[in-house]
Order: sequence, then structure tokens, then C-alpha cells
Amino acid sequence: MVEQLCGPPGSGVAGLGFLLLGKREDPRPTALHSSPSQLGDQVDGPPVTNVMFLKTHKTASSTVLNILFRFAETHNLSAALPAGGRFHLGYPWLFLARYVEGAEQGGPGRRFNIMCNHLRFNPPEVQKVMPNDTFYFSILRNPVFQLESSFVYYKSHVPAFRNVTSLDAFLASPWTYYNQSLGLSNAYARNSMWFDLGFDNDAPPEEDYVRARLLDVEKRFQLLLIAEHFDESMVLLRRLLRWRLDDVVAFRLNSRSRHSVTSLSPAGQERAKHWCALDWRLYQHFNRTFWARLRAELSPRRLRSEVARLRERRRELAALCLQDSEPKNKSQITDFRLRPYQSGRADILGYNLKPGLDNQTLQTCQRMVMPELQYMAHLYTLQFPDKPPKNIAFLEA
Repeated sequence: MVEQLCGPPGSGVAGLGFLLLGKREDPRPTALHSSPSQLGDQVDGPPVTNVMFLKTHKTASSTVLNILFRFAETHNLSAALPAGGRFHLGYPWLFLARYVEGAEQGGPGRRFNIMCNHLRFNPPEVQKVMPNDTFYFSILRNPVFQLESSFVYYKSHVPAFRNVTSLDAFLASPWTYYNQSLGLSNAYARNSMWFDLGFDNDAPPEEDYVRARLLDVEKRFQLLLIAEHFDESMVLLRRLLRWRLDDVVAFRLNSRSRHSVTSLSPAGQERAKHWCALDWRLYQHFNRTFWARLRAELSPRRLRSEVARLRERRRELAALCLQDSEPKNKSQITDFRLRPYQSGRADILGYNLKPGLDNQTLQTCQRMVMPELQYMAHLYTLQFPDKPPKNIAFLEA
């Protein structure tokens, strides 16, 4: 039995006062809701509603999570959310079904529609909470840039990064800083996408081992997206899930300001590929399969048309929702409830909404800009109204 999202209209994160009404939106065409013919939607069959997204780290995955949370809420679907006061599904330990709120109380037959919070992939346990027809997908990023983002974001959390001034310095002598015996606490410092897939991030990159693990991923996941080609990824994802265009249109979330992005030297980039050799092989392989899948699904002209349509719809919604289309740093975000969590040296950006929006437009726009911790807490309250709400401590500081 698949659980449905529940909760009375008006439910929300306690103490945050979000105007999220918890009701399905009016599907009639307006400036906010374009008709299928206007969007070029050609949907063959019902939308896929059982979806598991493996949320890798520093790969644009927060934007994908927002898309999935919005789809769950607007379609009255249930999400496999972290139990109690937790904000992840047991990470960095391998996922266990008991990390999901309500999984044990509902008995062995309880299943959820959407799963997308951070976890370390453990297929037998995931299958305990997701239906048999679940669509599995994930997203990868060039490990050179993924490692740079991790270094900035997790600088103060990861032992390997704490006592080194720059990523270039770390990569020049990684074993000076990286203690393999620390295990899970250093997971972000080496082959973290490989680690998120449930594999050993310190394994030697031997050919037979790598090929076997890549085959494992191909068997488990119907699709791996590529962060550097996010819009093309959304076009392909929408096609495979049979979703409408507005379901996959999104603003960039959890992105950093330019001044907190550093550039690796050419030598440093080559060292990053060597240091994260497993992630590099993973990325190379699935970058090839991604483009092969796109070519099989869409002609070049059709792909260009679909990407252009997606970008145009994003611009329309940005003009409708945002006070300024440019994302803002924490101090510039006027609504404290929409401020994203800040970590390490990263300056994480968010958005200001236009004042005076009508309730329906405000509801949709809030969903599109809501940071992941706040959105997860909101869905938790909708889905489990009798349980204590999740406490987002940084909003109270």
C-alpha cells in the first residue's frame, strides 16, 4: 500500500508561518499555469508517480529535490522523509528502512511515492519502502568541480580539509591530510559520488572492479543526469516520467556566490581526476550514456526546441515570482524563512519574492524558492501532523 500525503489545508512548518495551503492547484491556463498545448506537452500515458532520486552531494541535486518535493505536494503523493528530528536518511551510513518516518509503524507493506533526501544507497533497504515499479535516477557532476564545491562547503566538517589552505595544496599532497582510517568522516573528500552509490570510495580503481560497479549502477538506475547539462537533463527526465513542463521547471537552489567559487590550476584539475579516479570513471561513463540516451529519444532539432521551451518558461516564472531574477546572499534575503542553510566558506544564495502576489501565485512561487531543509520540514508536518515538527535551528539564530 502506497501512503498518500496527508494533513489539513493550512498545515506548515510550526513557527515559520508559510502560506502553503496544502491543496491542489487550479489546472486552468493562466499566466501561472500554461495549457499543455502552449507548453508543447505530448504525454503518452499517466505520469510516473513512484520515483527514487539518489541525491548526490554538490551536483545541483538540491534543485532536483525541489522539483520532486513540488511534484509530491501538488499531486498529493507521499515522501519517504527522515524520521524524528533528522534531516537526512542516515547519511553517511548505509541506508536502512527504519530511517524513514512511519516505515516501521506502517508494517512491512507500507510504501512511499517519492524518495529524494540524502542517503547512502543500499538497494535491499530502499526496496522495503519504495514500490516495485519505482523509477530510479540520480545526477553526476564533473568530479573536478564537484570536489572544489565540496572543499568549500565542507571545509570545517571534513578532517581532510580542515588544516589545509586550499584545494590545490590538498591535491598536491593529499595523503598528508587524508587519513583513510577516519572512514566515513572523510567521505566528502574523495570519490563522494561513488560513496553515495554505496561503494567503497577508497577502493583501488582497477579495471575489473570499476566495470563491475558501473554495471551495478546501470542495472539499478534507469537514468543518470549530468549537472553540466541540467536543462537537457530535465528535458530527458520529463520525457521518461511523462510529466508536464511546469513540473520540471526550476530556479537554481543551494548555489554559491561567485566570490566563494575557486578555480583549480590545470595541474590541480589533473590531480583531482587522479585523486577521485573512481568518480572520474563514473562521470565519463554516464556522460556518454546520457548523450546516447538523448540521441535515441530526441532529434537534435527537437532537443534544441525542448531546451528553449524550458528556458523560456523559467524566464516567465522568474518574471512572475522574483523581485530580482538574480539570486541573493543571506543578508539580502528579506524573508528569513527563505534563507538557505550556510556551510563552511560557501556563500549560499536564495531569492526574494515579489510583494503583492495573490495567494495562488504566492503558493507556487514559495515552493519554487523554498530551501530544501524548510521544504522537507514543511512536507513532514503535512504528512505527519500529529508528530512534533522539525526544528530548523539556524532560522532561530
